[in-house]
Amino acid sequence: MLAYALDDRHFSLVRNLHLADLITELNGFCGIFSVFQSLRYCLGSPSDFSPLWVSMILMPLGLFFDFMDGKVARWRRKSSLLGQELDSLADLISFGVAPAVCAFSIGMRSFLDTIVLSLFVLCGLTRLARFNVTVSNLPKDKKTGKSKYFEGTPIPTTLALVGVMAWWVHKGLVLEELPYGAYAEGTLLELHPVVLVFGLWGTMMVSKSLKIPKL
Repeated sequence: MLAYALDDRHFSLVRNLHLADLITELNGFCGIFSVFQSLRYCLGSPSDFSPLWVSMILMPLGLFFDFMDGKVARWRRKSSLLGQELDSLADLISFGVAPAVCAFSIGMRSFLDTIVLSLFVLCGLTRLARFNVTVSNLPKDKKTGKSKYFEGTPIPTTLALVGVMAWWVHKGLVLEELPYGAYAEGTLLELHPVVLVFGLWGTMMVSKSLKIPKL
């Protein structure tokens, strides 16, 4: 049973968090702060990219904390089901919601764009839920005890999309200058073709036949 479930003190949940859990929380902090910075760009001058740069830097910083929480948990030999759930929720924010909001901020703002971006986030959510449920059943490496492969692309791989968006921002290819423009502009069917990459990435995350070997 979880330790905090037997602890009646005030803030018992926080008191019983392990160091690795606190590092996971930093991953989540990077993700939500990235979202706020993307929204700050929407509210400011279109030519001031500084909030976008902060937003995009925070996402790989979240990956650093995502990597470190596992290292610390193994080092201290302390892990929990709560930590596993925290890890998945933080990943959803940093590598699912944050990239989608960043994409919206740089110009993928039409009705159809937002549907695709929403489906992208839902694919990330589904992929993480499936991982939590099936990880114990995946084939394990005899030496390390870790799963031999991922089913579907891991959600942190969405940082590749962030890298592409960072290049566009560097070149000033945002809003009206977004690569490949928009189809049916000004109508309910307006769609920026580049948003389909997010849709493709989402399907790769939930694929069962796509197996990515663990390094």
